[in-house]
Amino acid sequence: MMIGKDTPRRLSIFGSTGSIGQNTLDVVQQLGGRDSFDISVVTGNENVELLAQQAKASGARLAVTANDGKYEALKAELSGSGIAVAAGVSGLGEAADMEADWVMAAIVGTAGLAPTLAAARRGATIALANKECLVSAGDLFVDAVKAGGGQLIPVDSEHSAIFQSLDEAQRHAVERIILTASGGPFRTWSRAEMANVTVATARAHPNWSMGLKISIGSASMFNKALEMIEAKHLFDVRPDQIEVIVHPQSIIHSMVGYTDGSVIAQLGSPDMRTAIGYALDYPRRPQLNVERLDFAKLSRLDFEAPDEERFPALRLARTALERGGLQGAIMNAAEEVAFHAFVDERIGFLQMADIAEAVMDRMVGTGGARSMDDVFAADAEARRLAAEVVAINEKAA
Repeated sequence: MMIGKDTPRRLSIFGSTGSIGQNTLDVVQQLGGRDSFDISVVTGNENVELLAQQAKASGARLAVTANDGKYEALKAELSGSGIAVAAGVSGLGEAADMEADWVMAAIVGTAGLAPTLAAARRGATIALANKECLVSAGDLFVDAVKAGGGQLIPVDSEHSAIFQSLDEAQRHAVERIILTASGGPFRTWSRAEMANVTVATARAHPNWSMGLKISIGSASMFNKALEMIEAKHLFDVRPDQIEVIVHPQSIIHSMVGYTDGSVIAQLGSPDMRTAIGYALDYPRRPQLNVERLDFAKLSRLDFEAPDEERFPALRLARTALERGGLQGAIMNAAEEVAFHAFVDERIGFLQMADIAEAVMDRMVGTGGARSMDDVFAADAEARRLAAEVVAINEKAA
């Protein structure tokens, strides 16, 4: 279905109050707003004031806060608007059941897995910005998309770049997938310097404007680690075909290398709206108001190998890929617990990777996922163990 006034596309935006969600609504406005789109649902978490504003401005039929405690506040904000209100897990389930041709899956963390999976089973086109769907559920999620008859289009700038650079007719000739990484704010820092990193310092990304979770994930390179696991499932490649290269300027978003030595790359200014617009109007390219590259002003494009001693998350991703099974779900769950402990100043920046590795090693014998129940069980056990390790580290400090 192409965008057009005669056939408005029905959209659901999961995680509309985050940076990806806000950029999605900006792209929607650029491409015609209500004349081109029928917004079924918008969902958020804590910021019910913004969620209510978005619902009213977009003409959404349903607004959902994932926080049960914010239900009354959201209901008050939308009183008299005619927009339905829901909250919590049941509310997200209601959102997933809303008819939509296209779903932006941008809820951060494992909370986004169930509603995105439900939308996939219903046959919607999934614009995927939630890493956990593939990191934790992997083949189960891909199979659900296929069974539902929908399509999976990546929105992360790196995976979008690969999606755009990968010639489907030449899949047999794909030699390697090359994920670029900015290196984050600590690209040149020593481990000793990173030991004293604060939350405020870690969230200050040099190139991109992102939410707290993604910003800190970029600083620790856990985001890139999760993207490595995603790439395996998105593009059906072997772990040894996935490479990471540090590219500080964030102009080349990722590359595909072919067996004849050619490397195809996607370039652009660091603006998530490009990838969102591509996913929203695929296979057409929409007209977007984003900064154009001026090659005469690009003095240089630098590349360097990542340092897995200073950024062990990359090593952990390779371990998870080699071990297979539920190791991706385990690593992700442990990292989420460690992230919150770091934000709460209970552990140091470098301890996040230590905690994830300890939990992965303790659960190394966990089998594969035969169902989503297996995924959720591994996730819950990894969180329990991670909380134990955090508590032990606190006592030792």
